[in-house]
Amino acid sequence: MFGSLRTSARSRIWFWFWTLILQLVLVSCSGSEGQRDLVGSFQPIVSVLGDDVILPCQLIPPLDLRRFTLEWSRNDVKPRQPRIVHLFRDRKEVVHSKLPSYVSRTSLFTGELSRGNVSLRILNVTSSDEGTYRCFIPRLAVASVIQLVINPDVTTRTTETPLIPRNLSTAAPEVHEPEQDEPVTAIVIVVVIVFFILILVLVAGGFFLKQYKKRDAVRYKTAQSCELPCSEEC
Repeated sequence: MFGSLRTSARSRIWFWFWTLILQLVLVSCSGSEGQRDLVGSFQPIVSVLGDDVILPCQLIPPLDLRRFTLEWSRNDVKPRQPRIVHLFRDRKEVVHSKLPSYVSRTSLFTGELSRGNVSLRILNVTSSDEGTYRCFIPRLAVASVIQLVINPDVTTRTTETPLIPRNLSTAAPEVHEPEQDEPVTAIVIVVVIVFFILILVLVAGGFFLKQYKKRDAVRYKTAQSCELPCSEEC
């Protein structure tokens, strides 16, 4: 009977221990990559031949995207041609997989990636640039579609729309940026917090286990003391 009580106590302790660990993991994952959306332009972006155009795209709520894979592509090109307009991976542009007509003509605002700005700049717009563009973040599984229209009658720049969030920057892309360790710092903090919680859980589990052992010992002594008079009478 006492052996079964000890087994039941240990089972309950381990059950609550692993339940707490699972909850901590779920909270950490939901806090770092919760529900987000890519916001582009709600109306077509209009540009003129030879102009520079910006296709706005902002992640809401913002997230540091410098370590993410970011993809801009065309949805209206021929099936056998590459669809990639601009591919950002491992903190740099991947040139070999993009459409040849966009080589050396596209760039991201690398200084704004830490604030979730994925806007694309296209230099020296041509008539073949007109079409549908898709901004996609594979890791978050979010995308936004933007229409670019080349209007020969337009004489002024129309590279942005007022419907885009006002915190979306359109400054010139930066070539270099200092390395920052914000994601690493956040991960270290989470690991330290989880480590201390594990220690507290283990200490609490050991304490309750000792209490159960003491109660079992008292019950065992009590049972023996009750059995002795009966054996003497026999």
